[in-house]
Amino acid sequence: MTTTATAPVLLIAASPSQTSRSGALLGAAAERLHHHGLSTRTLRLRDLPAQPLLHADVEDPAIRGAIESVAQAKVIVLATPIYKAAYSGLLKVFLDLLPQDGLAGKSVWTLATGGSLAHLLALDYGLLPVLSALGARSHVDGVYAADAQIAKDAAGAYVIGDDIARRLLSGAAQVRDRVPVPVALEALARPALVL
Repeated sequence: MTTTATAPVLLIAASPSQTSRSGALLGAAAERLHHHGLSTRTLRLRDLPAQPLLHADVEDPAIRGAIESVAQAKVIVLATPIYKAAYSGLLKVFLDLLPQDGLAGKSVWTLATGGSLAHLLALDYGLLPVLSALGARSHVDGVYAADAQIAKDAAGAYVIGDDIARRLLSGAAQVRDRVPVPVALEALARPALVL
């Protein structure tokens, strides 16, 4: 994945596991964003130092850097596993560190995985209200995938099902539409004036 400091899209991996279905979902979303020419930066919450994270030490350089990454992004893509009908505790702790207007003016795309479709509404009723309270301007259509929709292949790698892949493509197009086009590129896209 591209990790440019000025990337307009910040990918936040909220799984406590090194490899996970939600991580695979985030990776698949990133591929589709890159296909649209968008650069991304990834923040893995599990890599933040535990002590400063749990004690809300916003002066810690890693925590401060993570919060600044959110502030600099135009679009935030959050990927979380759903446990007991709620997003990950790791994500909850991180969101609590953001200022009250920490997502003001930003678009947010939520991705989640869970054991079954029974937890499908956890995004709409659990996570989206919190993101709105933090000032998120707009929400890209969320993508929820049950375990069966992200199966493991013979080599043990996660494989995204066709339905989820289509929904990710649609979501990536929505993100593309929300990222401001740089002035230079906008000028190139305009038709030339004929005198």
